[in-house]
Amino acid sequence: MSDAPVPPADAPVVRRRLSADDRRRQLVGIGLAMIVETPIQDLSMDDIAAEAGISRGLLFHYFPTKTDFYLACIAAAGRRILRNTAPDESLAGEAQVEMTTRLMIEQIDRRRRSYLALVHGHGVADPRVSEVMDSVRDVSTDRVVAALGVPESQRSSTRIVVHAWWAYTEDRALTWSAVPPDERPVPLSQLVEECVAALHALLRISS
Repeated sequence: MSDAPVPPADAPVVRRRLSADDRRRQLVGIGLAMIVETPIQDLSMDDIAAEAGISRGLLFHYFPTKTDFYLACIAAAGRRILRNTAPDESLAGEAQVEMTTRLMIEQIDRRRRSYLALVHGHGVADPRVSEVMDSVRDVSTDRVVAALGVPESQRSSTRIVVHAWWAYTEDRALTWSAVPPDERPVPLSQLVEECVAALHALLRISS
């Protein structure tokens, strides 16, 4: 049995001192966890600081303005969307397209309010907000073009079509997810099938 003294129950909690980078990651992680239920424009900086166990003033040491903190969270949310919607590259091309379409619709369905805030930049008047969503759409477009195995000579024109198709799919997903699950006109599988069919129809028209 150890002879080490046992601290009293009311002893203060000893917090590990974090490096500046670790603290920023911690704060952004807290922000990401909170925007699951709260749109980013409604986040309370006091709540963020309290959750991290630091003062509001120290939070602003790491993120000089509220907008800086929001942008860091938005950028992290964009990276999370891309991680969550990445297809399995070991699958055949068509299966990859179906998979990334389904994953994107599911992502929007799970995080609809937060996704809308990211798309429209509610409460954050900074052009870098739109840059995050542009990056998500660009990477998602590149994934589909790669999965389709488009010849190099056709990639530029195909990319324009796929990029526009993602906007269509996003709108379908937002409309579909706004309806209570037991009242939705089609199941997820059919919505995915319709969106993928729309992609191929657009590609045929544009070829």
